[in-house]
Amino acid sequence: MDFNTGNTGFMLLATSLVMLMTPGLAFFYGGLVGRKNVLSIMMQSFVSMGITTILWFAVGYSLCFSGDIGGVIGNLDNAFLQGISITDAFSADGRIPVLVFVAYQMMFAIITPALITGAFTNRIRFKAYLIFLVLWLLFVYFPFVHMVWGGGILQQWGVLDFAGGIVVHAIAGMAALASVFFLGNRKVSEHGPHSIPLVALGTGLLWFGWYGFNAGSELKVDSITAIAFVNTDIAASFAAITWLIIEWNHIKKPKFVGLLTGAVAGLATITPAAGFVSPVSAMFIGIIAGAVCYLAVAMKNKLNWDDALDVWGVHGVGGTIGVILLGVFASTAVNPGGADGLLYGGGMFFWKQTAAVIGASIYAFIFTYVMLIVINKFTPARVSKEEEELGVDEVLHGENAYL
Repeated sequence: MDFNTGNTGFMLLATSLVMLMTPGLAFFYGGLVGRKNVLSIMMQSFVSMGITTILWFAVGYSLCFSGDIGGVIGNLDNAFLQGISITDAFSADGRIPVLVFVAYQMMFAIITPALITGAFTNRIRFKAYLIFLVLWLLFVYFPFVHMVWGGGILQQWGVLDFAGGIVVHAIAGMAALASVFFLGNRKVSEHGPHSIPLVALGTGLLWFGWYGFNAGSELKVDSITAIAFVNTDIAASFAAITWLIIEWNHIKKPKFVGLLTGAVAGLATITPAAGFVSPVSAMFIGIIAGAVCYLAVAMKNKLNWDDALDVWGVHGVGGTIGVILLGVFASTAVNPGGADGLLYGGGMFFWKQTAAVIGASIYAFIFTYVMLIVINKFTPARVSKEEEELGVDEVLHGENAYL
């Protein structure tokens, strides 16, 4: 088949943008932790690029997008990318190579478990994290990709998720919360971010990459690609300013970290809805994201949950409300391939979205907690108080970010 060079070029660019989000996440998280723990948290993102790529090539793509077993997982027909020719097209209309789709989806697989690491910063041993990374991909991420995007049970049921509200943010956020509960609070307190400029750099890279994340999920260039791009920026901007205003009113000073965190909350929340809602709806989704995620983080702090970098409050809550709000604001006038939400008479669609994201969140939480118990039986998951005091960069890696 002759490939559409415009679509193929765009998808290669979108794939590169999503890849850039993982280093962006490393900078974002690295700036938020203390000076003695920068390299550890950044390495957890970068090592996912290697481990997840190997796993995706070996079995991941096949388990997500080849065949179907019980509506839950694929098969191994495409393991090691066997059976995929360089001339195979992904779809008749978009006409991009299957290998481009393989690479694009691989970038999603890389960043999703890396999101979780912000919750257990300063506490987890590297060996335990590597085991966590592999098992979580195999038993949480890959099944949900198949169920939502690979022809599985949730897709058959009519659940929509444009770019990963369920598949990426909700399940990663709930896995983060399970990790916090299992590992417990840090023994050594840190006094705020050690480098806000690093946080800003990371946010900029994430925001930039998110255009590939959301607009690229159309898998071709058309009007839906454009609206997903615009909606991404609108939601992020409104969420950032909403967070800024609420926090400013609360503590009487406009905080840069709050502005940046609000932007990421908006990006996470619009992700499932980006290609299914109007720009006006994206504005409301952004405002709701800024307010609700701020309140979730405040509640976490009040309850003394040591989710160090607010993964649950930003990604877990953001992804969850994004999926539910898609059930409210979706419109076939915007995307005929989507659905009508609650505002347009789609009551059943709203309940499907809500049930799907709640069910996915419960599964991700329970499996992650049990998985950590099992991992801890074989290798200690948590560093000691003495090691925490020295800093995990030196203790675990024998390296220091700063002399």
